[in-house]
Amino acid sequence: SEQTSTVKRLFGFEKEDISWHRLVCLLNRPTDPASLGIFRFLFGMLMALDITQERGLSHLDYKYLDGAPVCRFPLFNFLKPLPMDWMFFVYFVMFLGAVGIMLGCFYRLACLMFISTYWYVFFLDKTTWNNHSYLYGLIGFQLTLMDANRYWSLDGLRNPRKRNAHVPLWNYTMLRTQIFIVYFIAGVKKLDADWVEGYSMKYLAHHWLFEPFKLILPVEFINLMVVHGGGLILDLTAGYLLFFDATRPVAFFFVSYFHCMNSQLFSIGMFSYTMLATSPLFCYPDWPRCFFGRFPEFLQPILPFISPPPIPKEAHAAPKPTTPSFKHKFRAIFTILYIMEQFFLPYSHFITQGYNNWTNGLYGYSWDMMVHSRSHQHVKITYTDGVTGDVGYLNPGVFTQSRRWKDHGDMLKQYATCLSENLPRFNISDPEIYFDIWVSINDRFQQRIFDPRVDIVKADWSPFQTNSWLMPLLVDLSPWRTKFEAIEGTLDNQTEVVFIADFPGLYLENYVSEDLGNTSVQVLVGQVNVEMMDEKKNYSLQPGEKMQIPAGAYHKVYTVSEGPSCYMYIYVNTTEAELQKNFTKLSELQEKVRNGTETEPLPPELQPLITGLDDQDSDNSVIDPVVRLFLKRQERMQEVKKRREASLIERFQRFASKKYYSIRRGFLMTAIALRNLAVGLPPLEQLTREVAYANMKEPETETSQDEHLKDEVGHGEL
Repeated sequence: SEQTSTVKRLFGFEKEDISWHRLVCLLNRPTDPASLGIFRFLFGMLMALDITQERGLSHLDYKYLDGAPVCRFPLFNFLKPLPMDWMFFVYFVMFLGAVGIMLGCFYRLACLMFISTYWYVFFLDKTTWNNHSYLYGLIGFQLTLMDANRYWSLDGLRNPRKRNAHVPLWNYTMLRTQIFIVYFIAGVKKLDADWVEGYSMKYLAHHWLFEPFKLILPVEFINLMVVHGGGLILDLTAGYLLFFDATRPVAFFFVSYFHCMNSQLFSIGMFSYTMLATSPLFCYPDWPRCFFGRFPEFLQPILPFISPPPIPKEAHAAPKPTTPSFKHKFRAIFTILYIMEQFFLPYSHFITQGYNNWTNGLYGYSWDMMVHSRSHQHVKITYTDGVTGDVGYLNPGVFTQSRRWKDHGDMLKQYATCLSENLPRFNISDPEIYFDIWVSINDRFQQRIFDPRVDIVKADWSPFQTNSWLMPLLVDLSPWRTKFEAIEGTLDNQTEVVFIADFPGLYLENYVSEDLGNTSVQVLVGQVNVEMMDEKKNYSLQPGEKMQIPAGAYHKVYTVSEGPSCYMYIYVNTTEAELQKNFTKLSELQEKVRNGTETEPLPPELQPLITGLDDQDSDNSVIDPVVRLFLKRQERMQEVKKRREASLIERFQRFASKKYYSIRRGFLMTAIALRNLAVGLPPLEQLTREVAYANMKEPETETSQDEHLKDEVGHGEL
């Protein structure tokens, strides 16, 4: 019928196929392997690149330091990293697996090599979890079960039975549905009020990529409608638009534009390119034959097959039976269960309640991408010797290379346990560990995330029970964010403000740096007592009242009202302000000297304004320290300007050179590690020379230039 043909045209199957028998036959329907084979090649290639980059092969020896007291955060506490040389071997196996997937060489073995090592490394460190790393593991698992080596593979060259053979439709169904889930669930998660109101990624609107929009729209509108509104609509609709023939070209344009922008906005490795590689999966499976058929005939031997059409595996088999076999039913059931599990898992946080904090679950498997941004104002770790009662403080992040433990109760518990095991080496017995961590999520008040009165070493934690020492997020105070903007709008460029919210019965102990010469605290909600510790005096403040806080001294702010208190620190960095004033004067003097309007000779300490800094300059020379700082900053600003104004060719050369030396180091260090495993360690002098050779970088590398400038020009590239 006409209705049936319309359904077939839109969805690729008839209404009658929804019955169980027909559904099993549909999912096992022989399908062209071409699109799947191209995706396999692209995914394997991108994973090979990812292993040297985001997976960390190039700096593996810094991460897994043999014998160093390092606190780690595995998903399961029994998981431990292998010795460093063996970790290089693990990565080497993972890399061989990715290359094998790309080439379709010993395909099933290559998939097993990749996913076994990949998931081991993934589970070994929760602090590196993110949604796209989780997605890579899922796709690797799916490819292990599929026949993606039936097209453009070395296995097809070795085995004619596999070459150009059909694959069952469920291979495509599973991958397409997985990508649909990534988009759609990400869109559903963006229905969060913070995203809809434009607080999640507020800073992105200032990025240079949005400069074209600024020609016609104000920044506030770009933030609300382009960044947040556009991201929400694209994620919600991309999966649907890619599915239908009529809307697919439009989806390709917007999805490709979206991922290309993301590759510049965020440090997300191969994710943007992987998502671009998944888009053609939604096309007809034979699209590569049509595409490569347009190439010149002399290139055909090295290009994927364009003919003949796929050869069924059972070319000479008996006619297809009307009743699906157990194998067909099992594959159909597995496909359906896997899809159901993927829809369920992002909402399974009611089971794993111990991982819920202000946001649900461990970040990385819920597709809540970029929905929450955090800033940490204050982190204090206090220990108490369980025997002597001595109290001391630890540098936040000691014994670890990660910072994500600040936001997750499960990691905080692991960190506290690790600290309690390491501190006895420093004559601190049976230590109690207390954390005072202040966080702002999506531009809210800075507030405590965990109870600072609880000894985390002895605190209870279970993956299936609510964390009792988690402090609630003060969502009732969220409307204050509009008032923050109004308050900040009344301040000049040199004045900063920090908004604080605290719970009844707690206090904030704070130190005002001597650089902050004009600091005051003003109460917005509730009642507080301010204790000046040097003066040993208390001052009571009501809403609207404020007082000056002397620089260079400690004070405590107690919340004494029945409900939470809210207050703000307003301060001026007087040292920085004076420095900027001096820089302005020096810049004006330098300009006068250059244009000849300055007739007075410059004193020796100012001569470098004309001559510049020479290579022999040192801190002990006669040059004024402010002049030296001014000239060094000027040099860095000129370097950044030069880099930003570089041509596309220069930028590509810089990018390629950086990647080359990074990948080069990874492979050389891997070769050293494999040699060590095979024949043992060489003499120390030889090993030192080999590592130094691996560490060689391009001449005149300016790797830290942008990092230094972030503090001086605001936001780096923003």
